[in-house]
Amino acid sequence: MSNPFHERVMNAKASGKIAVQPRMGFSDQAKMRDGLIATRNAAAATLGTITIDSFTRVGDHESAALAIATEEALNGYPLVAHGAESTALMCADVHDSQFPIQIRHGSAQPQDIVRTLVDAGFPATEGGPVSYCLPYSRLPISAAVDAWAETAEIAADNDLHLETFGGCMLGQLCPPSLLVALSVLEGLFFAQYGVKSISLSYAQQTNLDQDVAAVTALRNLADRYIGDRAERHTVIYTYMGVYPLTSIGSNRLLERSVMLAHASGAERLIVKTPAEAHRIPTIEENVAALELAGRMRPTGRLGQASEEEAIAIMSEADRLIAATLEQSDNVGHALNLAFGRGLLDVPFCLHTDNANLARATVRADGRLEWSDTGRMPISAVSGAALLRSDQLLVVLNYNQTRFDREQLSGGVDRVLT
Repeated sequence: MSNPFHERVMNAKASGKIAVQPRMGFSDQAKMRDGLIATRNAAAATLGTITIDSFTRVGDHESAALAIATEEALNGYPLVAHGAESTALMCADVHDSQFPIQIRHGSAQPQDIVRTLVDAGFPATEGGPVSYCLPYSRLPISAAVDAWAETAEIAADNDLHLETFGGCMLGQLCPPSLLVALSVLEGLFFAQYGVKSISLSYAQQTNLDQDVAAVTALRNLADRYIGDRAERHTVIYTYMGVYPLTSIGSNRLLERSVMLAHASGAERLIVKTPAEAHRIPTIEENVAALELAGRMRPTGRLGQASEEEAIAIMSEADRLIAATLEQSDNVGHALNLAFGRGLLDVPFCLHTDNANLARATVRADGRLEWSDTGRMPISAVSGAALLRSDQLLVVLNYNQTRFDREQLSGGVDRVLT
């Protein structure tokens, strides 16, 4: 029997829609419930989200409980401190097979979170041993692998859906081949522990055609490496880097992520709002973004994955995956060894277990390319120059500058070329 979260996504796809989802989390239970109801009632094929607060994601449940007691607002929902029974009551008559809720957390050691969400009756969560360690934690990769092995076993025992965050490393300036490789490897890690329902992530970057090619490569490599070991779908994240400052610019960037989802055949989309560059979005702003994405029906040129570009990304990602799996029959141990030997290397990532020799840049057309691949078994682009500090700031702001500068005519539903 299919997991209800995955099933809802695939039913939306069968009806010609992409399932859309916010990243919403409030510490106050009444407000969190209001946000879930508003998301459920939005004019789109929506899924629910409860995003966890910073105290809970690092296991500081005492501070989270103190915040609840003193009515201090947190930057997310303190699931463990509120507890399974109270949370289930909050969601009574809200979540069901037509509106399943995913718990999103950002934790390198999520066992308490996952046990609580299971007890509360939720069907889905997300993360991974690399993707929720390197960007968000000082924990050694080996410790995160152990924690996520236990987490995956809990997920398998309770038929949870697990989404890998591996395709979203650092949000920007990571060439597609590494995002694809990490997404597949974390998906394979989940499957190794018996998880039967997974989703593979990819974060929108800075060139639509390259992104479509990357998602094509991701789906093909998942077929090869994961096969029928788990049901799965693909989730696109609207751009996670420096966000446009204007509402027009942010809506145009959201439109591009909708185009990417349609063109690549992805089944689910995580949206962002015009508030992203300034503050945490309100319920109303999240709903507006969901409905905008839901009613967009791009026509004309959606973005094209040239066969040559898709094959190149797939070949490069395949070399990274193969080199990792050669390290050990256990995927988690292989990931730990691969990072230790620099066979996987996230550019600009300062975690002590990351070699940090790899570097990337953004071409004039927005394509991401390697300027230095360190010890990874792939080659840098010939002639690609290493970024100076002033150039790094320019490429970090590439999408913000680009979408704020360009003027939109004809409404956000217009396909942009």
